[in-house]
Amino acid sequence: MRLNGLSTRDPAPSYSQLLKDLRAGKVKDLELSLQQREVRVRFDDGRQATVPVFSNDQLLLRTAEQAKVPLTVRDDRADGATAGLVANGLLVLLLLGGLALLIRRSAQVANRAMGFGSSKPRLQEEGGVVVRFEDVAGIGEAKEELQEVVTFLKEPERFTAVGAKIPKGVLLVGPPGTGKTLLARAIAGEAGVPFFSMAASEFVEMFVGVGASRVRDLFRKAKAKAPCIIFIDEVDAVGRQRGAGIGGGNDEREQTLNQLLTEMDGFADNSGVILLAATNRPDVLDSALMRPGRFDRRITIDLPDRRGREAILAVHARSRPLAGAVSLSAWASRTPGFSGADLANLLNEAAILTARHHQSEIDDGALGGALERITMGLTAAPLQDSAKKRLIGYHEVGHALLTTLVPKADPLDKVTLLPRSGGVGGFARMMPDEEILDSGLISKAYLQARLVVALGGRAAELVVFGPAEVTQGASGDLDMVTRICREMVTRYGFSSLGPVALEGDGAEVFLGRDWLRSEPPYSRETGNRIDVLVRELASSALDQAVALLQPRRALMDELVEMLIRDETIEGEAFRAVVTSHEAAHPQPTSSAVALQATGKADVEAAQVGV
Repeated sequence: MRLNGLSTRDPAPSYSQLLKDLRAGKVKDLELSLQQREVRVRFDDGRQATVPVFSNDQLLLRTAEQAKVPLTVRDDRADGATAGLVANGLLVLLLLGGLALLIRRSAQVANRAMGFGSSKPRLQEEGGVVVRFEDVAGIGEAKEELQEVVTFLKEPERFTAVGAKIPKGVLLVGPPGTGKTLLARAIAGEAGVPFFSMAASEFVEMFVGVGASRVRDLFRKAKAKAPCIIFIDEVDAVGRQRGAGIGGGNDEREQTLNQLLTEMDGFADNSGVILLAATNRPDVLDSALMRPGRFDRRITIDLPDRRGREAILAVHARSRPLAGAVSLSAWASRTPGFSGADLANLLNEAAILTARHHQSEIDDGALGGALERITMGLTAAPLQDSAKKRLIGYHEVGHALLTTLVPKADPLDKVTLLPRSGGVGGFARMMPDEEILDSGLISKAYLQARLVVALGGRAAELVVFGPAEVTQGASGDLDMVTRICREMVTRYGFSSLGPVALEGDGAEVFLGRDWLRSEPPYSRETGNRIDVLVRELASSALDQAVALLQPRRALMDELVEMLIRDETIEGEAFRAVVTSHEAAHPQPTSSAVALQATGKADVEAAQVGV
């Protein structure tokens, strides 16, 4: 059969038909495949066919010979053997490859198991630390203390010549975000030496002994790079007080601490390796870690004062475009209690708000929005002019008004009805006293003023809506009032109980020396007296707040209407309204109210035997 001049292969004839065609002379030639046991037939008319034959088929051979048909024998058994050999070789290679991969994986697992004891500190080589003392602001005293460490690393002969021994360890103590880690990096940058840094939690694994091994490995690497600095962050993770821990002497943290103590004692004199560590919980550290010869120096890095905050803001403002009207001094005054990290976050949030509003410079509005976002949360949808909004207005005005009426109270920064995320319907923000924050000295009068202002919201609800309509909106205020009252009685000696401290600061040691103490360190009778005095202090403060707000109901109404209209009143404007009203309508002063409330509290205290 032909199609478009091309021959096609017809259906194969049977074996018998093939023999007949051979005898009839219709076959042109044959090609016999020994491996496939078949013969390919090409006929005279151009047709082709493949016919299966018997192995060692002599009949076919004799018939082709008699018919004088050319017969070609194709021995493809060698090709099959070669293919089989190649397949077997590939199988062997596959098995060998799998075995090699298995051995490699086993070696990796073994290396990881052996490497559990290897420390993996982050190392910055000499000259790799770009932080300098000029990049650290607001902690000048700490920088002066640590300047000696830099001098030793640069000029050790100045100290060894006079027989001085350089501290082996320096402990940086301070609240989170005050710049302890940054200061350690600045020391390495100023001295121009390698800087090893690790978090204390990286030493501890679930396998016993790994922490101690990593401590040894870290100090071995440091000695090879001496002079250098080792910095361990959050050292309290392994340096906590030993004692009643679960597992006793076999506790992994305890073994890690023991090895750390050994390494610090094992330093050769003036080896050039200085250990810096940072913690915000020095009260839980083991006494052996704090003794001279280990951490010889303890440098406290407190929250920055106003000048320190201004310097920190100036450092972080270098890379940000500030509007000309922005006063860093003013913003330093508005951010008491902020750490360096908080101030950096303030400027970053302000930059984000500036970009969001498609502005080119960071202005006071962006900084104010960032401050409120950090301290109070995200802004929610404004409240509608409803009974709820008016109730919140009276509550916040109660707080704000008492800040202007109580002499020792913190001044008002602003009061607003703009709600915040977390269910805050509004807030009155006060500016803490800078002198108190810097000195840490708190007077009894200041705490009493805080109690009165904190209860201003509940007092306003009582004055305006009556006892039956007060809400739970003051729950947070009541928590703070209870805490302050209890501290006044049990820690500060600000009560008729006397100058005694009956409770600590509430800090717990991690399974340390005091964890078995479940009973308070005073009798049940003393506990009852404490409860009575705490209630009396809180009740007296609430009575003072009500007595100051009751005769100023008209002023409260005026301020609430103003607040509902404007939604936010700045402190200066609020005080101007109050001062004007007080001049026109004189009312009882806070001193007279406080004297009346104090006399009532003394009489009630005498009746309960305190």
